[in-house]
Amino acid sequence: MTQILIPTPLRAYTGKQDIVQVAGATIGEALADLTAKFDDLRAHLFTAEGKLRSFVNVYLNDEDIRYLQKEATPLKPGDTISIIPSVASGSPSAKATGDEVAIVDAPARTTALTPEDFQRYSRHLILPEVGVEGQQKLKAAKVLLIGAGGLGSPAGLYLAAAGVGRIGIVDFDAVDFSNLQRQILHGTADVGRSKLQSAKDRLLAINPDLDVDTYETALTSKNALDLFKDYDVIVDGTDNFPTRYLVNDACVLLGKPNAYGSIFRFEGQASVFAFPGGPCYRCLYPEPPPPGLVPSCAEGGVLGVLPGVIGTIQATEAIKLILGVGQPLVGRLLLYDAFTMRFRELKLRRDPACPVCGDHPTVTALIDYDQFCGIAPAASAPVPETTVQDLKSRVDRGDRLFILDVREPNEFQICRIPGSTLIPLGELPRRLAELPQGADAPDIVVHCKMGGRSAKAVRQLTEKGFTRVQNLKGGILEWIDKIDPTQTKY
Repeated sequence: MTQILIPTPLRAYTGKQDIVQVAGATIGEALADLTAKFDDLRAHLFTAEGKLRSFVNVYLNDEDIRYLQKEATPLKPGDTISIIPSVASGSPSAKATGDEVAIVDAPARTTALTPEDFQRYSRHLILPEVGVEGQQKLKAAKVLLIGAGGLGSPAGLYLAAAGVGRIGIVDFDAVDFSNLQRQILHGTADVGRSKLQSAKDRLLAINPDLDVDTYETALTSKNALDLFKDYDVIVDGTDNFPTRYLVNDACVLLGKPNAYGSIFRFEGQASVFAFPGGPCYRCLYPEPPPPGLVPSCAEGGVLGVLPGVIGTIQATEAIKLILGVGQPLVGRLLLYDAFTMRFRELKLRRDPACPVCGDHPTVTALIDYDQFCGIAPAASAPVPETTVQDLKSRVDRGDRLFILDVREPNEFQICRIPGSTLIPLGELPRRLAELPQGADAPDIVVHCKMGGRSAKAVRQLTEKGFTRVQNLKGGILEWIDKIDPTQTKY
């Protein structure tokens, strides 16, 4: 028997098991046994043609099977298989209006240390690996944070405290109460403020000698190269796949190291991409998952301290790169599981066939990343929808309805639509018998928190032959906003 480590996003399909024992003489046979035990998992690992998905990597011990014998890789007693899917970090970011952003050339900073610097950075100065010369490098350095959220918060705080002279921040969001559980740049008094202004005030409160550049815009293919070109290190705190691939490609094209991090529930990843000779994000995940297949943190949740750990690792890597010391996370993927308090490290290799950083790149300019990630307007057929107002009218009339809630039980405890039935999305394929079927069955209205998971459920039900099924647009949050504001939002 061989054990397969199941990551958090896929545990909903393995009965919440994090380790599954399987039989097989090869990786392929072990995965076949796994999906035979848990059929709902098959679509998340394999395409309809039976090919392993490109956004799911399989490791044997610490080696990527793509560089071994792939699915024919033999197994021996004591081996461990790890499934490493790509994860988004948060809810998909909406586009800000306009792509133009004012980029002002920064005046040259003096790198000479002041008497106050010697006091402030004394614990750095007595480190032989930093010293006066290293602190001067930090003072002259320029780091760009993509996002002032969960990952950007700890990264920004520690870069500011370390004495990085210029910090740029790209963001266009406002502070929300739901941010405060993890985005420690912001406080209760900042709710409703621009995240950029809140972040700038906080960083300058820590270190008033900083220069803080703020860019209130969505990062796009039109502005990324101009934004990145004057910075030494890019810290990727993005929360969605289009922006993550955009950051990666811009870093490769400009030769800027990318201190990468991502988080989901209790698990995080960190690495350094686009370092000379090292791999990039596309070497790890050549293609993004289809829209809706990977849940966001807004849907799946995230432990508040998790981005603190991963963001601090990103700041650590940025500082090491600036100083030119230590061993950066180049060619290594660091995995952190806060639930079990374990760190693991897997090997990454630069793919010679990578379309961006490979020997013969085919991506030599930034592309349309929404289209690349399959979220362009015409990329997917819309699911049948209904509005909360229509649902309320039908309930008031006494129409025969089956309201299906596909959230998790803990979410159901916070708020619910009266009369709804809870079947979590991960359990839906094996609980179809609990749904009304037949010619005289009532219409099914499916909802989740905001509409993403329920849209996926509607597609699943349609594929299984259910015809009168609709997605509730905006989910229970819109129900609370427009129908029942007495319930608690989350």
